[in-house]
Amino acid sequence: MMSAVRFHTFLCIVALAAIVAACFLGSTPLGVDRVVAALLGGGEAGDRLVIWSIRLPRALAAFLVGAALGASGAALQGLLRNPLADPGVLGVSASASLAATISLYYGLAAISPWVVPIAAIAGALAATALIAVAAIRTRSVVTLILIGVGLASFAGAAMSLILNLAPNPFTLADMINWMLGSVANRSFEDIALSAPFLAAGFAMLFFSRRGLSALTLGEEAAASIGLDLQKQRIITVLGAGMATGASVAMAGAIGFVGIVAPHIVRPFVDHDPARTLFPSAILGGAMLVLADIGARLAPTASELKLGVVAAIIGAPAFVWIAMRRRAGHD
Repeated sequence: MMSAVRFHTFLCIVALAAIVAACFLGSTPLGVDRVVAALLGGGEAGDRLVIWSIRLPRALAAFLVGAALGASGAALQGLLRNPLADPGVLGVSASASLAATISLYYGLAAISPWVVPIAAIAGALAATALIAVAAIRTRSVVTLILIGVGLASFAGAAMSLILNLAPNPFTLADMINWMLGSVANRSFEDIALSAPFLAAGFAMLFFSRRGLSALTLGEEAAASIGLDLQKQRIITVLGAGMATGASVAMAGAIGFVGIVAPHIVRPFVDHDPARTLFPSAILGGAMLVLADIGARLAPTASELKLGVVAAIIGAPAFVWIAMRRRAGHD
């Protein structure tokens, strides 16, 4: 088993290599010399446009989305003490997607390209506020999960209703594209819009990491050594909500990353939730960048959506995790 430092270094190298590879690979073939020149600010204007306006922001957006989902999944798994938990378990992802879908349904996206991501963040914050209130009022983690599942189910049903009532095929296509998830055509401006919420979410999650370690002893034991359970739940839920909402604002609905990344990381950090957050974020980001490369290079008539590729890869991994847990190996 490699040391934690080596493991973190390895993950960072993989993530950086994935982002660099994303700059080289795409529908427009570019040689190594042209890509390097463009990254350094030289070369032809067309090459700089492809790298700095299309490929690099797209790769960074995929990495940040994956990092947000990975860290949120690791934190929620530690809080709920369930390796099958992910950012969708509290209904934040579905609520963010619902708000974005509503803005598309009413044509608000025509006002400004920032309306849809802002709506997604607002939806995530509303759901997070509701869950935070529930975390204050209840002492049961199971009740918190049930509230989240109910919220996610309601948001999913509302999105289905909106799709059913779509006024025209173009609006329907926009809503479906958002629900399938993608980082295509993302810019540095899109990243800048979500960055403050991502930063705030990451800060709260990492601030709460020591409490997650204490929770491995059980809630009663953690409380006996001085952990404020209510405060722990609120900070973790708020952090996960803000990070997840920002990720939905950038890429739409992306599933399974928040489950798979922490599960892969956990054995390398002695199953310590506090030490799982950072590597889960890096691995989640790398996974989504690689998935986006696969979506771009897949030999299909139209480009695959990132959420579809993530689900195709993540769903079998989720089944494997669930089977291992059922067998008592997790």
